Amino acid sequence: MSDDEPTNVAIACQGGGSHTAFTAGVLKELLREWDDEYELVGISGTSGGAFNALATWYGLVTADAERSIELLDALWEDLAANSPSDRVTNEWVVGLSRIESSGLPFPQISPYQNPGSNLGKRRIERVLRTHIDFDEIPALCRRDVPELVVGTVNVNAGTFETFTNEDVTPEAVLASAAVPNLFEAVKIHGHYHWDGLFSQNPPIDDLMTVEASRKPDELWVIQINPQVREGEPSSLEEIADRRNELSGNISLNQELRVIERVNDWIDQGYLPESEFKRTEIHRIEMGEAYHCSTKVDRRPSFIRELMEQGERRGAEFREER
Repeated sequence: MSDDEPTNVAIACQGGGSHTAFTAGVLKELLREWDDEYELVGISGTSGGAFNALATWYGLVTADAERSIELLDALWEDLAANSPSDRVTNEWVVGLSRIESSGLPFPQISPYQNPGSNLGKRRIERVLRTHIDFDEIPALCRRDVPELVVGTVNVNAGTFETFTNEDVTPEAVLASAAVPNLFEAVKIHGHYHWDGLFSQNPPIDDLMTVEASRKPDELWVIQINPQVREGEPSSLEEIADRRNELSGNISLNQELRVIERVNDWIDQGYLPESEFKRTEIHRIEMGEAYHCSTKVDRRPSFIRELMEQGERRGAEFREER
């Protein structure tokens, strides 16, 4: 890459329910002061991270960075529990999640037997359609715009499945957020799909397997789940928290290790630099540990707290760069 060429950047947004309001804050801050030395060539997301990736991508390809920021704010404003009835529902869901993680016995209901499950899914779809014209997406997927990738898992095939560019439909985004104990699986092309947290969280490989001119020089991972935690989890709640964090990081770390191995082989001369490109990996971590039950907490004050935290981390990352 010559000195006057921009640095290709891909952004991967890890899933984590409401915690991904942090991701929205990071993206807002990065977009607000985007350096022209960088070119965004791809953005991916899983679960709530998919919401953020989609809003960012759609704003950029239909207008500009300011439009992306507006969409991120509007999306989370509509997803937050603002009405009195929604606040009650939110407290109930968070409370059940906390009880479940504590190990105390309580009756569980399948989402297929819970009418509230379908109502919640329909609400998410309504919010997405309010801000995103999905019919417009295929025409927007040109060669000169960033790759868009959404991660899910194919329940029937037992494999990871990603949806890219024009294949990103409302069903694909809903599938990426379909937490099995909260929402029914989403049927796409004759197969049922669940939350992408079971799969590539977030998708990385699709961002790397592109034509050479669009391959990222740098990969920025917005990581929700803490990578490191001190001490030994001993209580049931601590164990549940750490299990939740580890399950969300396993696939991410596996994919990043592949990139690191290729980088090593290039450095050692096993792979020619004329055909392979090094990709620097940078993580933007939340840096705070919350109880796993708060991943379903949609209190407006909590959403604002996470978003503001994301903006601070985004500013710190920009200064470090």
